[in-house]
Amino acid sequence: MPAIRIVHRTPLSPSRAWHRLTAWERHGAQVPLTRTIIETAGPTRVGTRFTARTGVGSITFDDPMEVAVWQPPEGASPGLVRLVKQGRAVTGWAEIEVRPGPAGGSEVHWREEIRLRGLPRALDPVVSAVGRRLFGRAVDRLLSGA
Repeated sequence: MPAIRIVHRTPLSPSRAWHRLTAWERHGAQVPLTRTIIETAGPTRVGTRFTARTGVGSITFDDPMEVAVWQPPEGASPGLVRLVKQGRAVTGWAEIEVRPGPAGGSEVHWREEIRLRGLPRALDPVVSAVGRRLFGRAVDRLLSGA
């Protein structure tokens, strides 16, 4: 599976960074041609489900996800959320970890392993590179409040 790893430092506190990164409804606005559909009532917890729907018109694919781990940051303890991708077209998992920064603020670690069904494994490096760029931009925008 192609692996995507992103590390981002921000002056935001861990709790503020966590809040921005786990506002699932905002994720769709950060990825081109995507909207997020929240399927369970809040607040987020283990078992929360949502779908990222990407496409134009009738040509779309869904990336349904479920929260498998939900540990918000508390004091000096980092926060960790693990999402399991449950779709037919997209499988794998994603983790967002928010740690207190060494000089204040926060350090965000976004890890993802993603498989696009029907795509040959020879394209894994391309999927990783595109994912790093796409999700890196999304992390930047989510943290900036865009």
